[in-house]
Amino acid sequence: MSLIADDIVRFSSVLKIAYNLLTGREYLKRKKFREKKKLISVALPFSDLVYGFPDLVPVFPIRTHTFKMHKYLTYLGSASNIFGWKNVANFLGYIKNMGIGDVSKIIDEIIDNVIDTVNDKYNEMYDIGVENGIPTDFCYGIKILYGMHVTKGKNYDANLNYTIRCSAWNKYLESLKTINNSPKQIWIDIPPRNVGNALELLIENIYDGIRELEKVSGNSYDRNILRNHFQVGNEIRKVYKTILYEISTSDFYPCNPATFSEILVILNNSFQDYNSNAIRYRDNMNSLLYEMKERVRKKIGMDVSNMPKILFTPMFGGWEPKTHEIIYELGGRVLYADWDLLLTLEEIPIKTKTDPVEAYASYLMNITTNGIGCDNDKLTDSYLRIAKKLNVDGLIFNQVFGCHSVSNCFTMLKEKIRRELEIPSIALTFNRIGENIEQVKTRLGAFMEMFRSFK
Repeated sequence: MSLIADDIVRFSSVLKIAYNLLTGREYLKRKKFREKKKLISVALPFSDLVYGFPDLVPVFPIRTHTFKMHKYLTYLGSASNIFGWKNVANFLGYIKNMGIGDVSKIIDEIIDNVIDTVNDKYNEMYDIGVENGIPTDFCYGIKILYGMHVTKGKNYDANLNYTIRCSAWNKYLESLKTINNSPKQIWIDIPPRNVGNALELLIENIYDGIRELEKVSGNSYDRNILRNHFQVGNEIRKVYKTILYEISTSDFYPCNPATFSEILVILNNSFQDYNSNAIRYRDNMNSLLYEMKERVRKKIGMDVSNMPKILFTPMFGGWEPKTHEIIYELGGRVLYADWDLLLTLEEIPIKTKTDPVEAYASYLMNITTNGIGCDNDKLTDSYLRIAKKLNVDGLIFNQVFGCHSVSNCFTMLKEKIRRELEIPSIALTFNRIGENIEQVKTRLGAFMEMFRSFK
């Protein structure tokens, strides 16, 4: 049983977020067939516009798949309807503390299954993407998304596609048209840089996308509904950043560092569509932050003051999930902050913009211009910005096979890190989850030895 599983059972908010992530299929089926809502496929944190329509539901496509979810996780969901998630988590924690044989073992299997099941599904989608002819030189993230659409694309009423810096990503979006029973493709083109009338063009492109969403919905876009959602979304972003920059940089964690890294992974996955219910997700995020702060206040957790902080990035295109467990065993703690690196955790400026579409356009333009950037210089500056904000002791750069927009910037990044931060850095290559684990352990062992030598 992993240390991660032992800790996660004690967070009712994490159980709720993970449960909503993994039981998305049943939730979405109910929305589509009983409530007659339309499902809109989204990827990366670009779901906000869909929330402007009360009868549209954004969905990160992995959540329409069936997971090999332990049957007892379903029972936990049923129990929560009666007793509440907090009482369920308290009961699980009590069982773990008592060490009651077979029951305790079942709980271990439930939580380990929650942790592993998404990664197993990603690899399954990777294989399906390859088998269905996705070009081999595309990255892991694109291959798994293609696999998701091959298997479940017919369930969506539309795909909402945003063009970004990555040319392979934009080619992938075009390839969705070739899939049998492909849903309606709605495009919003984001200009690559904020020059000339780029912002005005983006505003018009968003309105074009809204008009297409209106055709899918059958109802008109409501600017007040969208504005209200942006307020909810901004609350979520604020909590997310508080977890990143207050909790993760502190000397005392509310759990062991491997668990904390896993929580950041769950947030990374679920933030893309807010588990298809932004208000519920906001409430769960607030509960998570409250639970963390209460545990820290009561000194329930772990002193991590002597454990170096390691920023691992990027992970959104695919990464080896065992990394944070390996680093923890070697005496470090791993932080994942991709969504803030890309500036998707910045607030949508509805306080300064009357028109919510103009506010959203400014938000997207900021992501393009200053987050992922339009060139490697801007992109590497984003890595430095996050490393400084987190005050990390080292950086692991994830070079994803087939990534031609991000992975080729490490040489420039390494020089900037050496010159401006003076911290160790290393690059790891990644192709598929579970490959070359022993090689990863060897590389990380040598990397972490630098911190022991420094002491």
